Amino acid sequence: MSTEGLGNVVTQYFTCCEPPHELVLKSGEKLGPITVAYETYGQLNPDRSNAILICHALSGDAHAAGRHDGDKKPGWWDIMIGPGKAFDTNKYFVICSNVLGGCRGTTGPSSINPKTGEPYGLSFPVVTIDDMVHVQKHLLDHLQITRLLSIAGGSMGGLQAMKWCVEYPDMVQSAVVIATNYRHNAQQIALHEVGRQAIMSDPDWQQGNYYGKKVPKQGLALARMIGHITYMSEKSMDEKFGRKLIGKEKVGYDFSMDFEVQNYLRYRGDSFVERFDANSYLYITKAVDYFDLEEDAGSLAKALEHVSAKFLVISFTSDWLYPSHQLKTFVKALKANDHDVSNVIIESDYGHDAFLIETERQEHAIGHFLKRISKGVS
Repeated sequence: MSTEGLGNVVTQYFTCCEPPHELVLKSGEKLGPITVAYETYGQLNPDRSNAILICHALSGDAHAAGRHDGDKKPGWWDIMIGPGKAFDTNKYFVICSNVLGGCRGTTGPSSINPKTGEPYGLSFPVVTIDDMVHVQKHLLDHLQITRLLSIAGGSMGGLQAMKWCVEYPDMVQSAVVIATNYRHNAQQIALHEVGRQAIMSDPDWQQGNYYGKKVPKQGLALARMIGHITYMSEKSMDEKFGRKLIGKEKVGYDFSMDFEVQNYLRYRGDSFVERFDANSYLYITKAVDYFDLEEDAGSLAKALEHVSAKFLVISFTSDWLYPSHQLKTFVKALKANDHDVSNVIIESDYGHDAFLIETERQEHAIGHFLKRISKGVS
């Protein structure tokens, strides 16, 4: 793996769907104007055939790689994007945008409603993965990219990649789908609902009208703590923390923190509050829960009938949030349609977070896949 980085990068912004040409959402409501935050890495080749769209997970954003001026940490997938890495920016033009409904530069519930001059709050319409993909399509039209060499994403990013292949089959040459599911099942919906209830039960949430006031920190932090438990495996959590105590020799027999894992979860929750909007968490988790690739088609095989992309599907053995057997069902439906698909199951102890941590084996699989797909691209 290359350790060379991209250096400093800059987030860019694009506005689309200006009235009277608002985006018609899956719910039937209209939304516009919509501002999209995005970043690009590498150079677009003369025939514009080397573009790869990266789709982020629930708490991600457009800053996938490189560093912003003054940042201590690089983008969320910097281990995979850059010169000589899996998504080699010496070869490919990589794009990543913040999703619709987000809070990191793209229009969402914390954005100003032009009709009122106030933040949308809960007046922001409910959005879906479909709507997120349609906004990304507007961005690619703006960049004058008519065909993607590949689209890739893990977790919620994988949902977007799947939907792209179904919605715009002639535009996507290949897809890398990682640690996700073709539809959210009851357990996955239930976990999200607990997080949403944690936020909405916080007195400071105020029915979503907390902007300019005290924000619902406790509720959002608790939602993140719940979520983070699902991202790790039993083994990785036990190896990292075990029953280690926090600066003491024995438990206190009270309700203060005794164990290091408690301290870690609180740190994760508190740090998340500093960078994420509670309402965006509600909207994005709801969009993920609504996702069902086979819903309109009647079956998964039927839904995938007309896709033309070649697929690399990656899952991890210890991921209990999105276990491998769920993606096996997706792979089986692709094979039922005689589509080109490679299924890679990686042995890992890192749970769902493996797609952000397991570099070497992902890089090997993705690098070989893209090399096969990109023959003839210069």
